[in-house]
Amino acid sequence: MVGFWWEAGVASRENLALKTPRRLEALFLTLSGETLTVAVAYNNSGSCQTEEIVSSEMNVWGKFVFPGRREIHVVDTDYEQYAILRVSLQWQNHEFYVFKYFTRSLGGECEPGFLKFRELTTDMGLYLVGRHGRCAMLLKELRETGL
Repeated sequence: MVGFWWEAGVASRENLALKTPRRLEALFLTLSGETLTVAVAYNNSGSCQTEEIVSSEMNVWGKFVFPGRREIHVVDTDYEQYAILRVSLQWQNHEFYVFKYFTRSLGGECEPGFLKFRELTTDMGLYLVGRHGRCAMLLKELRETGL
């Protein structure tokens, strides 16, 4: 699953997760042993922000724990074209989670991975479909050139 991923869908029962002005656009994943490093590109009300987060442990294959009580669990992936992740986090003493759909290219809602995502999250809130954002492109260029 290493490399560049566009965020193409988000589903949650929590409005906070869906209405945040800080929108994730893309991830760049690197794996060294059992340590996952996630470089993230956000669009925060029109301003690009990047962040790098290193997992502190991996409990079972496909579940990564990060500082700040955040976990990423790989729900489904074909490793080449799509990944469905369950992201759990703690905020104001409340634990909540979102499902996120990532793809290598923004081909559309008819892709098999997106159909699986929709099926898995059918009883949840809003589905946001990704677009080619400038923050995501910046992350992609920086990581692919090794900066």
